[in-house]
Amino acid sequence: HVQLVESGGGAVQAGASLRLVCTGFSERTLTLTWFRQAPGKEREAVASIYIYGHFPNYADSVKGRFTISQDKAKNALHLQMDNLRVEDTAMYYCAAGNPSLYQGSWKVPREYDDWGRGTQVTVS
Repeated sequence: HVQLVESGGGAVQAGASLRLVCTGFSERTLTLTWFRQAPGKEREAVASIYIYGHFPNYADSVKGRFTISQDKAKNALHLQMDNLRVEDTAMYYCAAGNPSLYQGSWKVPREYDDWGRGTQVTVS
């Protein structure tokens, strides 16, 4: 396992934007996913990209507001978050691995081998 590193979090007002960055994953990684977890709540899959997939996957709560992308040349993963809401407040984690390609597997934390320590996003 390797340690991933997230950055780009911060404290912003509702309606603002943030851009998260994740680095440290292997060039051989097939699936990259952003998770988030608020105090007292379960870890939630937010957005995921599979290098051989046609469309990225998003949680319903962030569709139309968040965009996941990969900079292959720099081995970096991004999460562009627009029109942030108070309910987006959480610790955001980057995860890398090769989960099952069956529906829903991308949302399961145990399917991922490598994680970062998180970057805090606070919206008020």
